[in-house]
Amino acid sequence: MIRVLLVDDQPLIRSGFRALLDLEDDIEVVAEAGDGREALALARVHRPDVALVDVRMPVVDGIETTRRIAADPELAGVHVVILTNYGMDEYVLDALRAGAAGFLVKDVLPEDFLHAVRVAARGDALLAPSVTRRLIHRCLAQPRPPVTGPGPAELTGREREAVVLVARGLSNDEIAARMVISPLTAKTHVNRAMTKLAVRDRAQLVVLAYESGLVTPNGS
Repeated sequence: MIRVLLVDDQPLIRSGFRALLDLEDDIEVVAEAGDGREALALARVHRPDVALVDVRMPVVDGIETTRRIAADPELAGVHVVILTNYGMDEYVLDALRAGAAGFLVKDVLPEDFLHAVRVAARGDALLAPSVTRRLIHRCLAQPRPPVTGPGPAELTGREREAVVLVARGLSNDEIAARMVISPLTAKTHVNRAMTKLAVRDRAQLVVLAYESGLVTPNGS
């Protein structure tokens, strides 16, 4: 059962998402919060698999909520998905850097919303939608922040290849086919890269790949 925490300051939005999630046999909404402070307290109590967090909220906003969840060892299993009304919200990249697994625009189709919850629960990044790719390209037009932690030099050749394919939006199965290896080996390469680069999940792995220059919009 996938346990979900809904975090949005608009009760109508929360009720709409909850109604959709409650129809699914494998998903359970364990709690709702109207701001980030309440969300953090509820996350510690319920330990959800996925937290759906509005990017703009009173008291503690979505970015800071994400940052605090990512920094809390007790919440290591919580995957944050940022909810936004704007496909090019300038704050979404900050949320990805803070540890979000990805983001969804609130007018997403119901089937895509449910798929995203399941993807996030598996620990995968929500990087397939074209809006996310545009966001990353926009970020590359800005000065890159310095990479202060471990960088791509720490990786083996195969791990670097896997990271490049992750950054292009490929799943483990697609990476395996491209690299002519088994899906389990592909997953191992990705997991080892995340460990070496000290990133929380695939979303942060992609951000680091772009910011370090390992991957560019037009190639690798």
